[in-house]
Formats: sequence, C-alpha cells, structure tokens
Amino acid sequence: MKIYFNILIGSITQAFQQLASNKMRSFLSLLGILIGILCIILILSAVDSLQANIEQSFEKLGRDVLYVDRFPWNEDPGENFWKYSKRPNPDYNDYKTITTKVHSAEMASLAVFMPTNVIKFRNNSIRGAYMAGVTFEFGEIFKLEFESGRYFTNFEFETGSDRAILGYEIATSLFPNTDPVGKYINVRGRKLMVIGVLKKEGNSLVNVIPFDRAVIISYNQARKMINISSRTTWGTMLNVKANPGVSLDDLRDELTGVLRVHRHLKPIEDDDFSINELSTLTNLLAPIFKIMSLVGWVIGFFAILVGIFSVANIMFVSVKERTNQIGVKKALGAPRPVILIEFLIESIILCLVGGALGLIIVFGITELATKLSGFHFYLPAKNIILGVSMSVIIGVLSGIIPAWQAARLDPVEAIRS
Repeated sequence: MKIYFNILIGSITQAFQQLASNKMRSFLSLLGILIGILCIILILSAVDSLQANIEQSFEKLGRDVLYVDRFPWNEDPGENFWKYSKRPNPDYNDYKTITTKVHSAEMASLAVFMPTNVIKFRNNSIRGAYMAGVTFEFGEIFKLEFESGRYFTNFEFETGSDRAILGYEIATSLFPNTDPVGKYINVRGRKLMVIGVLKKEGNSLVNVIPFDRAVIISYNQARKMINISSRTTWGTMLNVKANPGVSLDDLRDELTGVLRVHRHLKPIEDDDFSINELSTLTNLLAPIFKIMSLVGWVIGFFAILVGIFSVANIMFVSVKERTNQIGVKKALGAPRPVILIEFLIESIILCLVGGALGLIIVFGITELATKLSGFHFYLPAKNIILGVSMSVIIGVLSGIIPAWQAARLDPVEAIRS
C-alpha cells in the first residue's frame, strides 16, 4: 500500500513539473480539454438552471391550475390568429358560472388587464406598469408573497375600495427611500392607497404575469376605472384550481362542458375558448433544451478529441525524456503495472487540471449570467461530478498508449538511451 501511495505522490509531482517546465506547451495541450469540459458543462448547467426555473414557477403557480384563454398555448401564435382573436375574452359571467357549477373546481379567479398610462407619487412617475383588476381568489391561486403590507380584505373587494398592491420594481421606483404602505398613488386620475408590496420575483421562463412590474387592484375597483366590456382592456385571464384529488383531465372535461352550455354553443360548433395548463409550456421548451444539450456535447466532443491527442503527445514526450529513469526503475525491480500506473496517473492529473480550469470558468460565467439576466444560473453538483469523471476518462484515454509503451521498455535499452 505504501508503494502505491509513493507512486501516486510521485506521479502528481511529476505531472505538475511537466506543467511548470513548459507552460505554453502544457497550456495549449490542455486547452482542448478545457474547452470541451467548458462547452459541455456550461450548456448542461444552463439547461438545468432553466429547467429549475420552470419547476420553481410551477411550484408557485401550482400544477393543479387550468387557464381559460382565447388562444391555445400549444400552437404558433401566427396560426389561426384571426380565428382565435374573434373569440370573446373570458369574463365575469364565465367566472361566476365556473364558481357555482364546476364541482371539480376548488376555486376560480379572474384578472382583467388594463392600460395604466402613468403611475405617479408626488414628483415620481413610472410608465409601462402591468395593471390588473382581480377577484378575491387571485391571491390564493398565485400564492402571492408580500415584502410589506397585506392582501385585500373581502370588504375591500366587495366595495371596490381605492386600494392597490404594488410589484417590487414599481414600489422601489416610486418609493426609493420609504415604505409605500399607507401612501397614495395616482392612477388614471384616481388616488389609490397602497396596502401591500409583493416580494421580488425576478425573471422566469413561465411568467404568466410579470408581478415585479404589476399594480393589482380589485375587480370592482377596475370596473369603476374602465368599461370592462370594451376593447380598452388588454385582455383577461381566468384561472381554475382543481379540488384536491381531482386530475386536470377531469377538471378540463367538466369545465369544457359547463362553458359550452354557458356560452350556448351547439354540438356541431367548435369551442370558442382554449383551456391551457403550464405543462404545455414545458413540452414546448423540451425540444429546445434537447437541441442545446446536443450542441454542447458535439462541440465539446471535438474539442476533447483534440485535447486527447494533445495530452497524449505530452505523455509521449514525457516517456521519451524519462526513458533512462524508467530503465533504472525497472532494473531495480519495478514491475510493468507500476510503471503503467505511474504514467496513467500523471495523464489523469494533467486532464484534471484542464477540467478544473473549465469548471472554474463555468462557475464564473454562471455567476455573471445571474447578475446580468436576472435568471438564477448555477453549477449543479452532478455537473461538477460529470466534469471530474470526464477528465479522469480523458486522462486514461490520453495516457494509456504512452503508459503501455513506457511499461514495455527493455531496462537495458532504456538505460543505454
């Protein structure tokens, strides 16, 4: 055991001596390994991060919620655009019908989106906010979390009180140095008291509503501000949450039947609504993730192939430079496996250095991408293990032939050389 430990230490020392003796040659030889590991692990980490982002969104928005809309989510928006655009928006009557007649639904909520123009607080103003008038259940279905303040009360909903909830970005822009709760903002000529500020959500691939830039009011308050039945609204969103133990398929079937009866559709007529679920978005993104992973593996494969030949070249040079030492070791009784293992370990260490540099760069890129994009990118432990494992395999492939050549050297001829 002590002999093999000494071999390991000696091989590691020799590997770093090789790197130090000719830095440029070593760097160019390890560049292929570095780029290969970098490409593969970076793209796999990006895919894992985006998929984790989707999973987090699913946990927040719920896997047991259906979305009633004019447009289906599983089609190209350009296809049949005019057909779908002529459909009626889901409205308050649809919402009330669902809450009273769809028994497999635990609850439903309606959101009406409306133009905001400018939101003001004293001398501060902001454009481009996402304003929504919502029914009471909206907060529970979307699991709203608050940085400060609270959600609407039932009384505030019923009476359409002048109350508003602000998204994180809206709140910090209008109130940079103070708590907005209890202050009044001016929206469309009305003064609304801020009763809550939502926690920062950040970017997401499946943001149904960009809550960070949202201004949320009650549905009855929205009716006072705009004519909801007119085209001045951006649209509506009707969400239906399934009862515990009820599958989305069962909920969809009952929901379809109730809406068709409510909208007086004849048996031969097509639905004038679409029922969507979040998993549809995952199915649309899955092929993109597969292509990204494939591209990463292809680019990485060719880079690693170049790296294998480069490291093998270093090892052949190392064998030639140390032929005399090998001969002395064999003359002193070192068996072939010891010489073989010594050079294999040296090759593996060289590749691990290249792989480690690649992983460090990946970590730096993920941190930078998180800061610049708002998405949370990270380097999963499984990808670190994959990178290290690939480095070891590449080291074995690169060093096996030179190591075998060194192990087979005749000690007499080796000493003479």
